[in-house]
Amino acid sequence: MEIRKMQITDYEDIRALWLSTPGMGLNNIDDSKEGIEKFLKRNPGTCFISEREGRITGVIMSGHDGRRGYIYHMAVAADERNQGIGTALLDHAMNALGEEGISKVALVVFASNETGNKFWEKRGFISREDLYYRNKCIKELTRMDT
Repeated sequence: MEIRKMQITDYEDIRALWLSTPGMGLNNIDDSKEGIEKFLKRNPGTCFISEREGRITGVIMSGHDGRRGYIYHMAVAADERNQGIGTALLDHAMNALGEEGISKVALVVFASNETGNKFWEKRGFISREDLYYRNKCIKELTRMDT
């Protein structure tokens, strides 16, 4: 397995991986090729993919606002899970964020995503019961639920 920085040329394979992964919460604007390209230009050193024999087996998108780091999307191919790929991707992202001076990282996981929640809890990400997650769409988004 090889881990390298994500590039926009990886988009079609990454999108296919996302669409095959339940609970991703994708939408037509932010997760379009243009949306991902914009994100990568803003965060060129904090997004990674794993590959095995030319096949993308995992992806993590992370970035920061100068103060807090955020993990946006992480997925590992179903037939590649439980081999350390997710942990390796997370380590790369956390190290990259740390090198950029970030000391705290947040993420959002759907409550119904049992696999995802178990993964994050095992890696020390705690659930905050004292916060409410809120958002408001500026543009109408279409969900691409898997």
